[in-house]
Amino acid sequence: MPENQRLPLHQFHLEHGAKMVPFAGYDMPVQYSAGVMAEHAHTRSAAGLFDVSHMGQVLLRGADYAQIAAALETLVPVDVAGLPEGRQRYGLFTTPTGGISDDLMFANRGDHIFMVVNAACKAADLAHLQAHLGPLGVEVELLETRALLALQGPRAGDVLATLDPAAAAMRFMDVADLCLGGVAVWASRSGYTGEDGFELSVPADQAQALAQMLMANADVALVGLGARDSLRLEAGLCLYGHDITTETTPIEAGLAWAIQKTRRLGGARAGGFPGADIILDQIQNGTPRARVGLRPEGRAPMREGVVLFATEHDGPAIGQITSGGFGPSVGGPVAIGYVPADHGAPGTRLWGELRGKPLPLTVVALPFIPANFKR
Repeated sequence: MPENQRLPLHQFHLEHGAKMVPFAGYDMPVQYSAGVMAEHAHTRSAAGLFDVSHMGQVLLRGADYAQIAAALETLVPVDVAGLPEGRQRYGLFTTPTGGISDDLMFANRGDHIFMVVNAACKAADLAHLQAHLGPLGVEVELLETRALLALQGPRAGDVLATLDPAAAAMRFMDVADLCLGGVAVWASRSGYTGEDGFELSVPADQAQALAQMLMANADVALVGLGARDSLRLEAGLCLYGHDITTETTPIEAGLAWAIQKTRRLGGARAGGFPGADIILDQIQNGTPRARVGLRPEGRAPMREGVVLFATEHDGPAIGQITSGGFGPSVGGPVAIGYVPADHGAPGTRLWGELRGKPLPLTVVALPFIPANFKR
C-alpha cells in the first residue's frame, strides 16, 4: 500500500504533541496532549485551530462567472448562478440514481469559483469535474500548493480581527481576502463545528507562520480530528461516506434546504442535474426513510453500524446508526442514523443492539446543540 501523504504542517504538529493517525490517505493529528474532551470544550468556549489541508481545494475558471455557474449547475442541485460575489454556499454532487457522490463548499470569487471537496473524494471529484465541465469550456485546477486551516469557536472572530480588522465585518458564509500579519489568505466565515469560525486557505509555505501567529493568542489551541468529529456530530452535520453516500439521497439525509427554489419543480432552472427526477419527486412526495438524531439512554455510546429496532424484543431491524459517540457538550451519548419515516418523529422510542443486548434510545431533533454562527 502507498504511504500516507503528509500535511505541510506535519512536523509542526509533532512538535506540539500531536498523536498522528491515518485518515483519507494522510497522516492526520487526531489529538494533542490536552486530549479530545479538552479540545472539544476549548472550541466551544474560545477558539480551536484545525489543520484541514487534506481537503481538496479546486478552482473553476471560464469566460465569466455566469458561464462557470451554468456549467456547474449541470452537476449540483443548488443555485450557483444566483450566488452573489463574495459569498459561499453548500453544495452536493449527485448521481443518476439520486445519491450523493460528495458534499462540498463553493464560493463566488468574481471571475472564478473556489471549491473545497472532501479529501477521500478529491481525485474522483476532479475527474468528474474535468469530464463534464471541460467540454463546456471550464478549466478545472486542483490547488496542490495551498494549505487549509480552520479557526473555530466564539472567540475566532476576535482573534482574526486583531490581525486584520476586516475579519470582523464578515458574516456567516462571506468570503474575502484577508492579510493576517502579512500573510495573504482566502477566508470564508464557515466551518464544521456548529460554532462561529473561519476557514483560511493559505500558501503552504506560509502555513506555519500563520499557525504560529494564531497560536500566539491565548484564546487559540490546536484541535485534532477526534474533537472535530464530536463537534460536528453535536452540530448534526453529515460526514461523507458515513451519514451521506451514493446510497442516500439529499432528501433522505435532511438536506432539502440546500436545494433552492430556482432548482426545484416550477423554478426558473428546475432540474438539469444528475438524479433530478428522483430528488425533485422526493421533495414533493417524501421519502420512505429519514436521517434522524438519536439519544441513547445511559452513558454507553452507540457508534456507526449499530442496528436499530422498533421493539425491545423480536421484530426485524428497521434502521442503522451512521455516526455516534459521546457528546461532551451534551453530556451524554449522541448518534445519527436512518429510520423509516414513520419512526422519525422526535420522541419515538427505539432500541439499538449493543454487544448483543437491546438498549433504548430516543429520536430527537437535530442539531443536538444550537448553532452559533455569525449572522
